[in-house]
Amino acid sequence: TSIAVNLFMLGFFKYSNFFVHNLNNSFGLNIEWLEIALPIGISFYTFQTMSYTIDLYRGKVNVQKNIISFGAYVAMFPQLIAGPIVTYSIVEHDLNNRKETVDQFAQGIRRFIEGLGKKVLIANNVGILWENIRLTPINELSFIGSWIGIIAFALQIYFDFSGYSDMAIGLGHMMGFNFPENFNYPYISKSATEFWRRWHMTLGGWFREYVYIPLGGNRCSKIRYYFNLTTVWFLTGLWHGASWNFICWGLYFGFIIILEKIFILQILEKLPHFFGRIYLILVALIGWVIFAIDEIVGVSSFIKVMFGENYFLDNQTMYYLKNYWLILIIGIIFCTPMPNTFKKKIPWLPTYIFYMGVLILSTAYLVDSTFNPFLYFRF
Repeated sequence: TSIAVNLFMLGFFKYSNFFVHNLNNSFGLNIEWLEIALPIGISFYTFQTMSYTIDLYRGKVNVQKNIISFGAYVAMFPQLIAGPIVTYSIVEHDLNNRKETVDQFAQGIRRFIEGLGKKVLIANNVGILWENIRLTPINELSFIGSWIGIIAFALQIYFDFSGYSDMAIGLGHMMGFNFPENFNYPYISKSATEFWRRWHMTLGGWFREYVYIPLGGNRCSKIRYYFNLTTVWFLTGLWHGASWNFICWGLYFGFIIILEKIFILQILEKLPHFFGRIYLILVALIGWVIFAIDEIVGVSSFIKVMFGENYFLDNQTMYYLKNYWLILIIGIIFCTPMPNTFKKKIPWLPTYIFYMGVLILSTAYLVDSTFNPFLYFRF
């Protein structure tokens, strides 16, 4: 009953109008859309509640008899609307036995400021660049402009989502909770398989634990194995939004990962790591085109421009390069472990001055700017 209620709520609020839209298009019907609002964070807290029910059924966790403690787990505000997805087993002990310390609180403040800076100073600024390029008529978009645009979106979605995750983890530390990591420098990966071990790790872990392994995982025939992978990636795409482009995006990565299992990984292992990283960036950027553009026709047109259908360069692209080159370079650098490695070698005083500077700049930007999108509102 618990699982059915959670899936019904998720399906009704998130996918009912998607279902109505497809019925109307397929059969020429005129069913009216339901006037319902999407509850914020429903994709996250339904998954968390289901993890409790399933783990309880499996005997992995104890019954939580305190409704306040269970309610705190389901409605924990730091990660309620943007993750990371926290399974009950992770916070079972902390719900009733956590200890807050000054060091942990300070660690939480630092982590929160890191996330705030990622979101406000990097994601929002490269997001403006992507918005400008996305709204450019496709016949006016240059080859270089298309690549700059999708790179900007790749940086935006990474710093937006990992920034929210960092803020959630930081707030968790302030309150004595240890939330799981959600990102581990995914853009330095050498294959799509590795990329998805580093990107949105809690979602991947949830699907692996509660869908992929129960289906049989890789301990079955090859046909069944590929079916399991396809099912997981179809559901991953569907989870991200009630739109066909998200489903296509999920199946795209599922197809790439199946090809990697069959032969691509064997080829990449024989080549220098540089080739694997270039391959991954190309695969990821094409995937982000599918993710970012709602209409399938628009996806096709944008990819054609990326591969040379329009002219090479124009004045508009030169203007974007002149104004955004610095933030693009900063974003690319912060996608790697380099700044974190460098930070460990700096004395504590400059480090704290840096954190205060990021906090002040982020606050000033939030007060002054009108562009502060929340990319994951649909999820």
